[in-house]
Amino acid sequence: MSNVEIAMASFKEGLSCSQAVLAAFAPGLGLDRLTALRVAAAFGGGMARMGQTCGAVSGALMVIGLRHGHVVAEDQAAKERTYALVREFVDQFRARNTSLLCRELLGCDVGTPEGMQLVREKGLTTSICPGLVRDAAEILEQLM
Repeated sequence: MSNVEIAMASFKEGLSCSQAVLAAFAPGLGLDRLTALRVAAAFGGGMARMGQTCGAVSGALMVIGLRHGHVVAEDQAAKERTYALVREFVDQFRARNTSLLCRELLGCDVGTPEGMQLVREKGLTTSICPGLVRDAAEILEQLM
């Protein structure tokens, strides 16, 4: 099963978008699934349902950091490579979805009771979010 398929299956099982993306790539990055799920747990719904950066994007940026992030302050080359990959990821995600913000992608503010009601009524987590998870995972596959 590909990382894209794993991410999609994880999201369908009920994990958040951030968890689904990070956990799909975690084993190949030396991170166990349980730790990945815990690390990404706070980023669903645009950071704890605040409608900020899409959780699928946050999960993807964690993957890029785990693969390419610098761990020594003086390693400017690794830092620049990481930032360049993040910018490329963001450009591609935006080209597919027009925004990085959860509230814009869903068309409502998930940080309000009214917004969450709309999410449930319209089934947005089953109609829109799977595509965002897929897009994030596909872009990562291409970049990594």
